[in-house]
Amino acid sequence: MTESTDPTGNGPTGEQPDVTATGAQGAGSGDAAGAPGPAADEAPADGKRHHTYYEGGSGASSEPGGEDEYDHAPKGSAAAQESEESEGVALAEEDTMAATLLADLQRLQAEYVNYKKRVDRDREVIRHSAVGSVVESLLPVLDDIHMARQAGDLAAGPFAAIAEKLEATLGRYGVERLGEAGQEFDPNVHEALMHVEAELPEGATGTTVVQVLQPGYRIGDRLVRAARVSVADPA
Repeated sequence: MTESTDPTGNGPTGEQPDVTATGAQGAGSGDAAGAPGPAADEAPADGKRHHTYYEGGSGASSEPGGEDEYDHAPKGSAAAQESEESEGVALAEEDTMAATLLADLQRLQAEYVNYKKRVDRDREVIRHSAVGSVVESLLPVLDDIHMARQAGDLAAGPFAAIAEKLEATLGRYGVERLGEAGQEFDPNVHEALMHVEAELPEGATGTTVVQVLQPGYRIGDRLVRAARVSVADPA
């Protein structure tokens, strides 16, 4: 038998293709009987992997990787109680530390206040001591001024102005003159050199200064010299 050739060049005419060898044409690999479909983890044609979310049970998170109520220890459990006790201990330690620091701060503040008071007091004592030394060196001059004033030699004139300026300058440094006739005798600031009989001011009930022989001087609480006076008792 002579085979004729197909004019299209596809092969001899009169033959049918063997469908048993090639399978049904046009069918995909998944359409054949017993052929598996695409694998579940196989990437899709667009190259992007898509997640599939499954609805969980009670207490499960609605998103992958999220926390759910089973990630935490139940209230009242041993782990929860231990955590609460640890937090309580930490808070107690912090309160103790805060109280200690507050006490230290208050003690330092009190020490600073006492130190400042002591420094101020010492500074004032040093100042009075320095001025007192100057007054002691000027006592002879001050006594001469007092005697000249009693004698009436400083009633007017340039020397009276100089004496007043000197006493005013000492007064600015806290120097106070002591002793005035008619004052009640005070052994803390007066030194009685003479005890005489004299007429006292009306209303005097105790020993009274009747004459100032040498005035005394005081700077603050420091007595430079007591006033030397003569005194008299009431009749």
